[in-house]
Amino acid sequence: MHDMTEPAAIPFIDLGAQRRRLGAAVDQAVARVIDHGQYILGPEVRELESRLAAVCGARHALSCASGTDALMLVLLAQGIKPGDAVFCPSFTFCATAEVVALVGATPLFVDVEAATFNMSPQGLERGIATARRLGLRPALVIPVDLFGLPADYDAILPVAERHGLPVLSDAAQSFGATYRGRKVGTFGVATATSFFPAKPLGCYGDGGAVFTDDDALIEVLRSLRVHGMGADKYDNVRLGMTGRLDTIQAAVLIEKLKIFDDEIAARDRAAAAYSAALKDLAIVPRVPEGLTSVWAQYTLRLRPGRRDRLAADLRPQGIPTAIYYPKALHQQVAYRHFPVADGGLAVTERLVDEVISLPMHGYLDEATQGRIIEAVRRALA
Repeated sequence: MHDMTEPAAIPFIDLGAQRRRLGAAVDQAVARVIDHGQYILGPEVRELESRLAAVCGARHALSCASGTDALMLVLLAQGIKPGDAVFCPSFTFCATAEVVALVGATPLFVDVEAATFNMSPQGLERGIATARRLGLRPALVIPVDLFGLPADYDAILPVAERHGLPVLSDAAQSFGATYRGRKVGTFGVATATSFFPAKPLGCYGDGGAVFTDDDALIEVLRSLRVHGMGADKYDNVRLGMTGRLDTIQAAVLIEKLKIFDDEIAARDRAAAAYSAALKDLAIVPRVPEGLTSVWAQYTLRLRPGRRDRLAADLRPQGIPTAIYYPKALHQQVAYRHFPVADGGLAVTERLVDEVISLPMHGYLDEATQGRIIEAVRRALA
């Protein structure tokens, strides 16, 4: 007789497994905050900031309320304003461009490279020329380290420098990754990251951080984070925002940081196993020589019809998939009136129809991953 029970559902990101590993330590850390009562900018916030800076080798780390706020704080500090063009990839989460539009500037969308999903240096050059043609002032470049892989900084930074443009690295998905011996967090004028729960390093709510080596910039960022405060919070020297990280979230992140290297290594092993098993059936993600990814997502590329069939085949087997991102930013209602680089975004428009992500986290045991791989191979064969 056939067993008719549904196969056990596999989590796409297994926060439960991490919780079981860390449970007591996190509970105690949160309880300590509740006991001391310094819920806003308490001692754990400063401790976390010094630990984060040490992890990536940046002089300064400023924690904040979200990855979006991290980007926003830097835009405010840089004085980005109406008439400015800020160059973003269109193949990213909306926050990258959203903050630009919210300060009144113009996000100008540039294409990405098919092999890495990250900003194309040639696309950036085209975007800068487009901004000038439109009468906008080229003001800032925001490369995104998509899915955990650092952007091509050796190619992007010289383009930005040639045009006198500061670079803000959007590392919302890549904290912990390395680029030719340097940790993410040390490129450009500043780096923004996110601690959203699904990120490789995530808290139990929203959170983010900004990294910089610039002593003057960190002072401005600290002020902006608390409404533009001067000597104290009732003496405001600039327009700011309320962008603080809660002390409880800092306490959670301090505990998670202790196992972060271990989790990154586990993600890397899982990614290698996927790639070895699937490279003959799909385009698997490529990590260029000298770079590491923290595998925020593990993303395959398939012909559009095959992609949708794969998702449909896996669903009844309890295997989730996700599409990051089904629509590029320049195709979305809120962003489609903003300019794109002359020549269009052909690669981006192809990728949105091809990408599909498989379960990825630091607790993907061999048996579970074997089940996923077998089901994917069956579906694609």
